[in-house]
Amino acid sequence: MSESTPPSRAGYIARIAANRSAQVGMALILLVTAIAFLGPYVAPYTPSEFIGRPYNMAAEGALLGTDNLGRDVWSRVLHGGHDLVWMAAAATLLGLTLGTAIGLAAAYYKGLTDLLLMRLIELKLAFPSIVFALLFVTMFGPGKLLLTVVVGISQAPSVARVMRGVALSVVRQDYVQWARSVGMPSWRILLSEVLPNTTSPLLVEFGLRMMWSISLLAGLSFLGYGIQPPAADWGLMVNENRNALAIQPYAVLTPILLIALFSIGCNIFAEGVTRAIGRTGN
Repeated sequence: MSESTPPSRAGYIARIAANRSAQVGMALILLVTAIAFLGPYVAPYTPSEFIGRPYNMAAEGALLGTDNLGRDVWSRVLHGGHDLVWMAAAATLLGLTLGTAIGLAAAYYKGLTDLLLMRLIELKLAFPSIVFALLFVTMFGPGKLLLTVVVGISQAPSVARVMRGVALSVVRQDYVQWARSVGMPSWRILLSEVLPNTTSPLLVEFGLRMMWSISLLAGLSFLGYGIQPPAADWGLMVNENRNALAIQPYAVLTPILLIALFSIGCNIFAEGVTRAIGRTGN
């Protein structure tokens, strides 16, 4: 394959799969995902079951001791990632979908459409994501669906700016101009000609947006605006037990470790995809 000929989509996927950083990142993502979804089936206790005194590191049958209310820390860790992971994944997909639609439309239609969409994007970017999320959660309450939608919308502007930049070079290609000249509908051109040629940057954005989504959701739970007690949630566990870090560190450090592993995995995966696409090697 010559330098002037871009790899096919299958070639991109093969290079990503062979990249060491992408492999490590995906392994960490799958590890934390497996703990989140399989953990409830192997947990020794229910997440709300009281088994001993609060902050008892030597409680019988409690691998990591007990939390602030005497519940098994290990069981709550195993139950605490399910909602966080699926909500982060759903929010990421929503953000990618909205951001991609806005970015492609701005690049394709240009002119007034591009101007209006980009001004709306800049208006949203003026508000920090945490402030944007807190605004809606305060008004409507911390429901799981609302949290997912708000976090997804907060991710869309960044995706839109990236996809617009990528699509601007694609819409100038001869095959896109030919499709327009023969009267192909705009939606079909965007879906069949433009979108398939922007999938590689989308993979990079997926890794980055997953990292930001799970960090934002965990941060909202830590602040008390995310998953509500008595449900088990990694971000909520940190908030509930942070005052006793010196006497019961596992109740705080274990959920932090899992959140960090997931975020790091997403970041490493995104870096690996970037290197594979950019021919910078492993």
